This record gives sequence, C-alpha cells and structure tokens, in this order.
Amino acid sequence: MSSFLQAGVNLGGWLSQYAAYDHEHFRTFITEADLEQIASWGMDHVRLPVDYPVLEAAPSGLNEAGLAYVDQCLTWCRRYGLNVVLDLHKAPGFSFDALAEAALFGSASLQDRFVALWEALTRRYRDQGDWLTFELLNEVVLPDSAPWNALARRTIAAIRALDPTRRIIVGSNLYNSPACLAELDLPDDPYLLNTFHFYDPLFFTHQHAPWVPLMMAYNQTVEYPGECPGLAEFLVAHADDVHVGAFKFHPHLNRQVLEEALQPAVEFMARTGKPLYCGEYGVIDRAPMESSLRWHRDFVALLREHGIGRAVWSYKQMDFGLVDAQSRVVNEELVRIVSQR
Repeated sequence: MSSFLQAGVNLGGWLSQYAAYDHEHFRTFITEADLEQIASWGMDHVRLPVDYPVLEAAPSGLNEAGLAYVDQCLTWCRRYGLNVVLDLHKAPGFSFDALAEAALFGSASLQDRFVALWEALTRRYRDQGDWLTFELLNEVVLPDSAPWNALARRTIAAIRALDPTRRIIVGSNLYNSPACLAELDLPDDPYLLNTFHFYDPLFFTHQHAPWVPLMMAYNQTVEYPGECPGLAEFLVAHADDVHVGAFKFHPHLNRQVLEEALQPAVEFMARTGKPLYCGEYGVIDRAPMESSLRWHRDFVALLREHGIGRAVWSYKQMDFGLVDAQSRVVNEELVRIVSQR
C-alpha cells in the first residue's frame, strides 16, 4: 500500500463540477473546519478535484484568483497533517461527463496547452514536499488507450524535467476502469502511481441517479447483498440503448461480485509489482443506507486485504456526501468504515 495514501476522501463539487464559477461558492463550500473534521476521522489525505478554469488563465498562464483556493486548501491540509492529491478533473478540450468535448486527444494545440498547464503547476509547487501528488487527468474515455498513453508520457517527461521526484498519478481508460489498467504503457518511474475508480455494480451504486437515463428508466430500489429486481428483462427491453453494454448483469449482488470486478486490479499489481490507488468509490445517497454500509464494508475490506489505498467519493453533497450542506455527518458508521487505515 502507498503509505501516504491509505484512507482519504474527495473534495468533489468545490473547485470542480461547480454549478458556476462563483467565488462565493469557492469561499464557503469547503472551509478550514472541513479539513479539520476530515483529519479528526483518522484519514490521511484528500483528493482535490480542480477544473481547469480555476487553474488556468487561458490561453496560457495561471489563474491566481482561482489558485488562491488551492493554495489555501494546501495550507489547511499541512496544518492538519493531510496529504493531497491535486487532480485535474476537467482539462481544456476534455470533460469526462461531456464526451462531446473530447477534442484534447485530436488537437496538437490543446495538448500543448495541457502540458504547459502541468509545467506551470510544477514550477509553482515543486518546493512542496512529497505530501503533494499530481493526478494528470480524471477519467479518460477513449475508444483506444494509445492517445492517452502518448499524452501522459509527454506530460510526465515535462514534469520530470522540472521536478524529478514529484509523485504522479495516472489513471486507466474508460472512466479509470480496472479492466483497462493493462492497457497503460508508461515509463518505469518509481514515483509513478496508477489509479482506478470503482462503482460496481452500477445498478446498485448509481440507483435512481438522475444523470444516468438508464437508471431513471429502471427506477428500482436495489439492496446489497441482494438482487436487481427484473433487471434481466429490463436489459432485454432496452437492448437498443447504446449505454446498455456498459452495465454488467449480476443475478446476485454480493462480495464475490465485488471481488470479480476488482480482479483486473489485483492481477495488474501481481504482474507489475506496483501498488495501486483507488481514487474514487462510493454509493449514491438514494440507495438504502444499511445496504450502502454493507457494500462499503465489503469493498473497503477487499482494498485493505490487497493493500490498495483509496479515497471515497465524496465529502460533501454531490449525491454521495459523507456530510450534508452544513458539513454535518450523515452517518457515523459510514464515516468509520471509509476512514479505516
């Protein structure tokens, strides 16, 4: 296990996936008290997703007004002994939740801009200790992993020219799928860490998710362990939906299903001898709470057995929050489970 990233939480919805670029939101959504609370739970790090408008003064340079919030977060995290993963959640020309915006991988100028942004961030933060890790890009989605391998290699080289020992995280294709880890083709770098995300089975973890039309059409409450009521018939009836192929059918939901979905990650570690990091996992707040607790217990236990560090999605609101809008804990047992080290 990566000793510096054992149990953490994402700060989603703050400097990324915000409703609008709004300084009032940036000032109030996460405060010092939130980082103090996270540390009090026993967690050792936060994953800080940031969208490029907060970081970049396009077409080049850094956005000092936006970076002030990143800098403030880093100060708080050092104060409370938390490591930080600085995650570029959305990049110029690429957004994981709007795949029509995938121009990054076909544009030399956007790729130059991507690399230049990471060079600028490296210059800004290279004097920070190894408690700060860079994550190059969140949830790449491409028909083929080769373009991402090429851009990641180029960006790693650019960072290395400025900061030879900065820890860098690179995720796999198809929303950081464990199954795509084997497609990564990156330098043999002792300061490089690979990551995946885990939300299996999606019909449980994303039940009733309003941003997934197929889930809204299914419209069933699913328990864990348990079964997905009428799922086989539903998938047949929606066979023409282009998204159906992304959903795996499991007649029974249990720990074995989680183990099978995690297996590509376990095999990757065995084959490469390298550790892994699970940068996102969780269950939507529309799921029955007792089932959510059972899923989290099983998955966290599996990650701990295999020595895989993790960050739960997400700290506040975002349909997956550990706390509510006032930063009050939603369920103490859930916090206890995901904070285990």
